[in-house]
Amino acid sequence: MDILRDKLVFINDIDSFTSKCIAKCLSKHTLEADGSSEKEGRTFKSSDTGSQNYKVVGTSSDVSEVIRPYVLKAYIRPSREDLLKKLMECDIIIYNITGYPEQVDEAHWAVTALYDNKTHFQRPKCFILISTVMTWACSEAISSNELELPFTDDDFRRRKAHPNFQKHLELEKMVGKMGKMDRALFSTYVVVSGLQYGMGEQVFHLFFKISWLGQENETPVFGEGNNIVPTIHVSDLASVIKKIIERQPKPNYLVAVDYSNNTMEDIVKAIACALGLGKIQKKPFEEAFLKQDLSIMDIDLLHVNLCMEGVHLKELFSIHWLCEFGLVENIELVVEEYRQVRGLLPIRMCVLGPPAVGKTRVSQQICDHYMLHHIRLNDTVSETILNLECIVRNTPSETENEESAAAIEAQELLNIFKDNMEQNGGFLDDQLLVKVMTDKLTSNPCKNQGFVLDGFPKTYDQAKELFHVDEHEPDEKASLTSLCNKKIIPEFVVWLDALDSYLKDRVINISEKLVQEHKYEQEHFLQLLAKYREKNMEGESVVNYFEELDINPLLIGINSLNTPGNPLLMHAICERVGKPRNYGQSNDKIQEAGIKPTETVNKANKEQREVEEARQRSAHWEMWTQTLEEKRQWEVQQLEVLSVPMKTYLTQHIITTVSQGLIACGSVWPDDPIDFLAEYLIKNNP
Repeated sequence: MDILRDKLVFINDIDSFTSKCIAKCLSKHTLEADGSSEKEGRTFKSSDTGSQNYKVVGTSSDVSEVIRPYVLKAYIRPSREDLLKKLMECDIIIYNITGYPEQVDEAHWAVTALYDNKTHFQRPKCFILISTVMTWACSEAISSNELELPFTDDDFRRRKAHPNFQKHLELEKMVGKMGKMDRALFSTYVVVSGLQYGMGEQVFHLFFKISWLGQENETPVFGEGNNIVPTIHVSDLASVIKKIIERQPKPNYLVAVDYSNNTMEDIVKAIACALGLGKIQKKPFEEAFLKQDLSIMDIDLLHVNLCMEGVHLKELFSIHWLCEFGLVENIELVVEEYRQVRGLLPIRMCVLGPPAVGKTRVSQQICDHYMLHHIRLNDTVSETILNLECIVRNTPSETENEESAAAIEAQELLNIFKDNMEQNGGFLDDQLLVKVMTDKLTSNPCKNQGFVLDGFPKTYDQAKELFHVDEHEPDEKASLTSLCNKKIIPEFVVWLDALDSYLKDRVINISEKLVQEHKYEQEHFLQLLAKYREKNMEGESVVNYFEELDINPLLIGINSLNTPGNPLLMHAICERVGKPRNYGQSNDKIQEAGIKPTETVNKANKEQREVEEARQRSAHWEMWTQTLEEKRQWEVQQLEVLSVPMKTYLTQHIITTVSQGLIACGSVWPDDPIDFLAEYLIKNNP
């Protein structure tokens, strides 16, 4: 067989999470073969060391005109008769059944139809089934000297499937059997994939979403979270499939997992720390059924507890791993992929202008529209001091751990702030202001959604200190401060300006409450305005600094016709900034990336599947409620059983003696009845 001929590869559900990544991996024009140093399952000729081109086709349920540069042609909901004709033209047929149950039936039909028609093959074909570790979920653990050993590829005959994945297991066995009949003509492989992560996320997406949004202080862990979850980055899975196509090794059953042994708690904790507030909360596993973002299959996957090792991957292939040691070890890379693929990129803005021009109102309007964080200098300083005081107050002095170290550090900072404010008339100097603002802007919420800096920095020096980056210093040699500054530089600057006469009239007409809040008393306001004009007349203003960074400010003139509340003002800003980059309805980039809200959903059967999942959720909820009620009744019965000996003891000894003491007390009528009864019980202690 001439391996330099372009091979036609078929992949089912080409727009789904896994299939799309595999298609992108294979559709690269040239794939280098590195055969000499690998221990392969067969011998290669010298011609095997060339390059191979692949042309990818596949099925899709999306009838819209979607541009797929990684696909030669997409077949939109073909009939099985037409689909079989397309399969017969392909060299490699890949069926992914890790998405949803309907994929199993189609894969079963496809491999059976190909096997029945193999006498009509014009050239050999290879069928690759991508299955799930759930076909191992109920396997009995392997023990040696009281140590639990990981499952490997060679243990596949011992595997037992989760009840909801029996059809997956039956299909695995059938595919493996068919490939042994005439391997030279029709070879088959079963690749059992760990839970896939990366490239925008699928099964773990709920935890990423909750942490990114930050609407909940704690990211949930359903159950105890001590179950070991076998995982693999979807790009690494694509690399494994590519290697199988190139090498066609002798073993036809391969376990595709990375070299991590992370528990569910480890994974959620890493996600929460990288995207959220770093806090997790364990909840009853049954609460997972209440989450609309989780399908029944997702819930089963999250509950798996398996320690697995892909021995064949290590022995047969030289995989260029992207995340060899799992999600937790590579959380920063995975989080960045999540942001990029889903278009969840922060919008960083700065609103500048003279006092009373309306910066705060415009900043709030921008934040409301784009779901950003409104950063005001005084609020940020107060929040920082309050947080430090809470850390000191809530940490017991006798503890000696990380919390006590954090409390000591917080107290030191508080002392520094206090001394500095006393020396500067109640204000922090520029160095501490910049530190406070840097900490705020590099916090996860600001890194996730973005921010609007309201009237800060106020001077050229503050701007330089806050955003300075050495342009001539490469990233790999840049300091940590320089890298942080690079990530907080505003993309957009809005410069509001107005005539002094307009600003004075505006201050005169605002309420007394706002005058007190902003310290806009007449004399003080005029000083602020004069100081602002003086700084901007100089060559080194904040606006000049941003222009030096090639950030052109959007200048908006404020007057009686164009006030801060004018819709045309926000329209001009939105035209400059563009569409929101969040989970709102304007996030078109998610759709462009091919990621549906329910992930890899076949649109033709979507409604039917949702109804079925709703029914299953309801059934699971009713079962859970019934189980809780039965448990409560059992606990009541147990308490009644345990209370019988105590009742007997009280009746036979205590009640009798106390009754006699009360009768004696009633006969004597002592001055202190309680003391009399106590002495009586001591004397007549049974």
